[in-house]
Amino acid sequence: LLFFRLGDFYEMFGADARTASQELDLALTTRDKDKTKAPEDKIPMCGIPYHSADAYIARLIAKGYKVSICEQTEDPALAKGLVQREVIRTVTPGTVLDDACLDAGRSNYLCGVYLSDTAAGLCACDVSTGQAHVTVFTGEQRITGLINELGRFAPAEAVMNAAAYDNAELAAALENRFACRRERLGDGRYDLRDAEKKVRTQFGEEALSRLPRNDAAPLLALGGLLTYLYETQKTDLKQLDKLEWYRTGQFMELDLAARRNLELTETLRSKEKKGSLLWVLDRTKTPMGARNLRMWLQQPLMNVAAIDRRLNAVAALVDNTMGRQELRLAMTGMGDMERLMSRIVYGTAGARDLVSLRAALEHLPEVKRCLEPFSTGALAKLGEQLETLEDISGRIAATLVDEPPFSVREGGMIREGFDPEVDHLRTILTGGKGFIAELEAREKEKTGIRTLKVGYNKVFGYYIEVSNSFKEQVPEDYIRKQTLVNGERYITQELKDLEHEVLTAHDRDAALEYDLLTALRSEVAAQVTRVQLAASLIAQLDTLSAFAEVAAQNHYCRPDVDESGVIEITAGRHPVVEKMRGDAFFVPNDTHMGAKEERVSIITGPNMAGKSTYMRQVALITLMAQVGSFVPAQRAHIGVVDRIFTRIGASDDLAAGQSTFMVEMTEVSELLRCATKNSLLILDEIGRGTSTFDGMSIARAVLEYCAGKLKAKTLFATHYHELTALEQELPNVRNYNVAVHARGEDIVFLRKIVPGGADRSYGIEVAKLAGLPDAVLKRAREILRELESQSAHPHAAPVQDDQLSLGAMAESAVADVIRRTQVDALSPLEALNLLYELKSKLQ
Repeated sequence: LLFFRLGDFYEMFGADARTASQELDLALTTRDKDKTKAPEDKIPMCGIPYHSADAYIARLIAKGYKVSICEQTEDPALAKGLVQREVIRTVTPGTVLDDACLDAGRSNYLCGVYLSDTAAGLCACDVSTGQAHVTVFTGEQRITGLINELGRFAPAEAVMNAAAYDNAELAAALENRFACRRERLGDGRYDLRDAEKKVRTQFGEEALSRLPRNDAAPLLALGGLLTYLYETQKTDLKQLDKLEWYRTGQFMELDLAARRNLELTETLRSKEKKGSLLWVLDRTKTPMGARNLRMWLQQPLMNVAAIDRRLNAVAALVDNTMGRQELRLAMTGMGDMERLMSRIVYGTAGARDLVSLRAALEHLPEVKRCLEPFSTGALAKLGEQLETLEDISGRIAATLVDEPPFSVREGGMIREGFDPEVDHLRTILTGGKGFIAELEAREKEKTGIRTLKVGYNKVFGYYIEVSNSFKEQVPEDYIRKQTLVNGERYITQELKDLEHEVLTAHDRDAALEYDLLTALRSEVAAQVTRVQLAASLIAQLDTLSAFAEVAAQNHYCRPDVDESGVIEITAGRHPVVEKMRGDAFFVPNDTHMGAKEERVSIITGPNMAGKSTYMRQVALITLMAQVGSFVPAQRAHIGVVDRIFTRIGASDDLAAGQSTFMVEMTEVSELLRCATKNSLLILDEIGRGTSTFDGMSIARAVLEYCAGKLKAKTLFATHYHELTALEQELPNVRNYNVAVHARGEDIVFLRKIVPGGADRSYGIEVAKLAGLPDAVLKRAREILRELESQSAHPHAAPVQDDQLSLGAMAESAVADVIRRTQVDALSPLEALNLLYELKSKLQ
């Protein structure tokens, strides 16, 4: 939509007006006064006041529109003919800078995606903070890897080449999962040399040299994104100066399912922050820290030394309670330095933004002082790097008043004493009447005319009025302007000069103050690198202090993190459930998964007993340790995990046309293909989406594959008690169950994980707790006794699985397929796929 500036309004015309009218509830009108035309033939228009445009733009951006701003680029009073106008920028979901459109605690990413036959390049850029990240995915799974990484950034907008734009799987993920606006950039806009030139200009030669040369996809993705930014923002992108090239293997990998199931940043059901891990850990004091915390949770570290540096910093803050509290107090109320600086660089910042930046910078000296007691480690290094930037805050303080007006065109922004001309014009504005009175007094004394008076009207302006009885005393330098019945009106050169001074003082003051503001804005914008570095350091300090505060208040322990491959947790607790329960006691549990033995834990027990909570707990403690946080346990020894896979719960993926069982099998397939011996697998009720025999077969095959070939650390919750026999068959499998205390027909969940398999499921008891009618419960017990009686008599008619009849298959084509298949040559995954295919044929 085009916002066209006309005086104090932005106007929209034609189709844009109709769209804006519908989306913004604006009344349509027209300037066409031709009464012979039908209403539908007249060009529609609608408008909004320019001073409230940001709120309307925010509403349009939230609905996925782009808004181009066409401004007056010359003073209408000085224009000859039509006022010159230009589109000064285009606001899109991925390039928006206004606070009304942004969440202070969440980065707003614009992604560049370039898809080739062999690779997928990805660049994620937050224009509002100046950060850019580039990576690449290769091989057959490049689309899957790309989508998983896009899930970490959750972009608001994606700029794509034709192959990426037309990819159905990628389009579905962006639009349905991330609500992301897609922008197609023609293939002719992707040129390797042009991309190199733009990256070199924007980030420097050293940044360009870090990008891989064996594949052009990441460079082209970045080049396409820069092209889009230059075209929409129409200005230098000075604040976009931090480029990070990374491989996803540098961090623990988390696919979409893991992020969703572990509820890292939002809950599964309500999609709210409350109830997520982020909700527990977010004790940050600044917007920069809140965004940094979210990024760290999405990107756990793999490097033990880097993890230890964070843990050392957290430990130092935990041990020094007074120092921690002083540091957090020093950061409290600090404004968003990164986003304020971006608006200043783009030229959209007003005086209030500069004053807000000054207020944020004025926290820095106290923050630096609070770091002095920490003389070693990461905190000391952060303190050494942190500049107080008092030159910048002092410059702003000297130039602008503490509470400037909202408008930058009406004056009142510049501090008294900063500019002599501004002070002079304000003296005229506030003392105009006094100047006139002084002039009147001087003229009376000079001429001796007692009745002389100075007046004003809109036709003649200021004048000197003399009655007829004193006409003979009028000086020669008086110029007659008007004759009245009782006197004459005159002007003098001095009066004309004074009139000009008084009547134009406001406009000249407003123009001069705006020029001074623009100069200050440019001066501060030149310091963008220094301010952005300080903002980055504050973000890290804020996140580390939040970790320390949570650890101290909730009695977390420092984990020992190494490359041993073990997970040993003593008295571990689920961080979110514990907080949600408040004062209620949370039953802690131990976990032991060795480097070679006890790699797989089969967990049985009734529903509602706490199996899923326990497994998520282990995953979250592992993730928190690799993020650099203390963990909810008495003791924790965590061998670095390269990836966490989760297969917890399921629901139909209607957008992708997949059933619950198909979603489950797709996630299991991804897990088996990508997991390594250093991965952590969380598997809950594999196979429950199909018939009993099918489900048990699939569950056992998956379990054997995890224990045998993958040798990955695996927590496997199941209702198939028959699987507990694997403890006797496989050396690295152990059985555990959730303890239950039975009292007649009632049960009490003890929430304790103990060795051994469960002896029964307690399904009817759980149904009773859920409130099923007594008649239903009574009948369920009768049916259960009948089934148990049948199983106790081997000669009774067997209960047939209605989804599988081997006798019916004996003479069918399916039997021929089975006979021809070399079963020993099949991998477990291939066997699962074959089984699913045969089942489909029978149905």
